[in-house]
Amino acid sequence: MQKESPDGDREWGGLGEVVIPEDPADPTVVGEISNRRVVAVGGVLLSICAGFVGYGFLGDDGPERRSVPTASVTYRITGTGTASVSYLAKDAGGSATVETGVELPWRKTVRVPLGKDPAVSIQLGEQGGEASCALAIRGEHQRRATAFGAFGRATCTADLPAERD
Repeated sequence: MQKESPDGDREWGGLGEVVIPEDPADPTVVGEISNRRVVAVGGVLLSICAGFVGYGFLGDDGPERRSVPTASVTYRITGTGTASVSYLAKDAGGSATVETGVELPWRKTVRVPLGKDPAVSIQLGEQGGEASCALAIRGEHQRRATAFGAFGRATCTADLPAERD
């Protein structure tokens, strides 16, 4: 159904769409879009969007895990000989890591989860001797302890401060 508007444009199908021919001398309309095509394209786009939304819900592996805030802790052991050393670090899931036969002096900087108190322990061997452990949090010295004699032990622990803003 075609009607002519007062300014000479043609109106198709009574839908209010004004189609202006490319050449005013030639009344042939080029590029007319049917309502079926518009509905089909809209349906395809809607299906694609629904797919992305569905994938977002179905592809979700659960709540996003938040990273645990940590603080930098430096453990240091001075002395000579060897010792067994245990310490707390983030990569160990907040549990102690034990190293045996460690040559002294020894130093290690690790990340410790907030809420876990950092600790380092030393145990001398049968030969005994003397060794000291020290603990620093974010570069600030916190504790020092010394082990003496055969199988001597010392432990350094500290309270880990709350998260900084």
